[in-house]
Amino acid sequence: MIGIVVSRADRASTHVGERLLDLADWTERTDDSLADAEGGGAYHVLDRAAGGDGVADGGAAGTADGAGDAPDRFELRSFDDLHIRLPDPTGAFSERPDYLVFVSRHAGDTGPLLTCHFTGNFGDAEYGGEAGSFAPACPGVQRALVAGFDEHAPDGYGVAIEGTHHGPTDLAVPAVFAEVGSDDAQWDDPAGAGAVARAVLDLPDRGATVAVGDPDRPRHVVGFGGGHYAPRFERVLRETAWGVGHVGIDWQLDELGHPEEHPDVLDAAVRASDAAYALVEGDRPVLREALADRGVRVVGESWVRAVDDTPLGLVAALESDLSTVDDGLRFGDAAGDDRFAAAGADGDPADGYRVVDLPADLLAEAQGIDAEATRAAVEAHAVAFETEHAGTRAAGRAALPVAGGTDETGAEETADPFEALVAALAGVLRGKYDEVTREGDAVVARVESFDPERAATLGVPEGPKFGALSAGEPVEVNGETIRPETVSRTRERRFDA
Repeated sequence: MIGIVVSRADRASTHVGERLLDLADWTERTDDSLADAEGGGAYHVLDRAAGGDGVADGGAAGTADGAGDAPDRFELRSFDDLHIRLPDPTGAFSERPDYLVFVSRHAGDTGPLLTCHFTGNFGDAEYGGEAGSFAPACPGVQRALVAGFDEHAPDGYGVAIEGTHHGPTDLAVPAVFAEVGSDDAQWDDPAGAGAVARAVLDLPDRGATVAVGDPDRPRHVVGFGGGHYAPRFERVLRETAWGVGHVGIDWQLDELGHPEEHPDVLDAAVRASDAAYALVEGDRPVLREALADRGVRVVGESWVRAVDDTPLGLVAALESDLSTVDDGLRFGDAAGDDRFAAAGADGDPADGYRVVDLPADLLAEAQGIDAEATRAAVEAHAVAFETEHAGTRAAGRAALPVAGGTDETGAEETADPFEALVAALAGVLRGKYDEVTREGDAVVARVESFDPERAATLGVPEGPKFGALSAGEPVEVNGETIRPETVSRTRERRFDA
């Protein structure tokens, strides 16, 4: 169940609450066990699994993978206190929610804006909650909210995520603030409030669950650094398969001070983000060391982008057997094979690949002919491969699938993956050579080319007639026709493979 928290002390919150009730076929119920101020009295439920029809006019386009695991029942409760000062509202709901959505106003000098963030305090608790405390984050819900904001934002409204700030922090379940801002005009704007309401109601259609990826090994980063509006972390959740937990923005980190003077605060931020990885903006060597000491791997945005949705157990095995992502390791299409889907959970992922040396001379020649096609050929056949030149050119070693897997139809594959890669690279050579064949342990490439010495022996003068023959055109010399094939020879190159 998804718990929606409305604050009567926040007129934007009540406005979004009204729009939520207008947009779907809710059932009103009464809870006499709690005072109205504490979420009791009249409350509303929307049970889509039992036939509730969700958004009345324009819901989410498409259903995300895993949507069947997402909660699809809503319960909306209203409270008198301002959100940030509320004690934990979890117990007010008829059952324990999977997560809470606080619909709220956003205030700032940003113009019309839809935004969301998690709650917590790296330092003092001036704006609610407890000092050095964090509510559990729900990165999967945040991703879905941003997608909903993108779809429903009225003209003139921006979309953003914010760093972690303010209360409440002592929550029994994960929570996120979904906000409309940034001033009176937007708080009273039916279109802005309606956009937040639609994004919230779309959460089940977008498969919104607390975790991103495998709940037992979530694909989350905890973030540090940057401004209040966190564009680097927003790019990560928009453009990769990763979710973002708590973000300690610059002013919050200033309140934290030296991380080892408040070790429990850093521990709490990582734990509340359910993250084994940290993305740090800026140098911050002391913070990086403190995170590493806690077994949290500090990664860069390029690492997150390169890894994307590759199984994390497979990534760990490949970084051990080859080079690291930071040193240029990149992943190929075969990393998506079913045999690696549960890498690290059922057996050793390394059982599904073997490490080989890429055929250096053949690879270099292919790259010189068509670098893009060569990269595509390696990506199409490899699980992963090493690179040079800032990750742009394959070089060194690669992990290829072990023969005997199945293709996309489920049929058993019998071709040797290394031979398939060599054949693909040989295909690139055909853009330059007339004939390319596989002969033993080599690829042999042949091309017919103009032989100026042979032309000279037949009396062809240097100059335009040389050029014509080189271009494949016959010429006349002393009344005799000299054809291009008469003055050509076969040049051959062999590439070990």
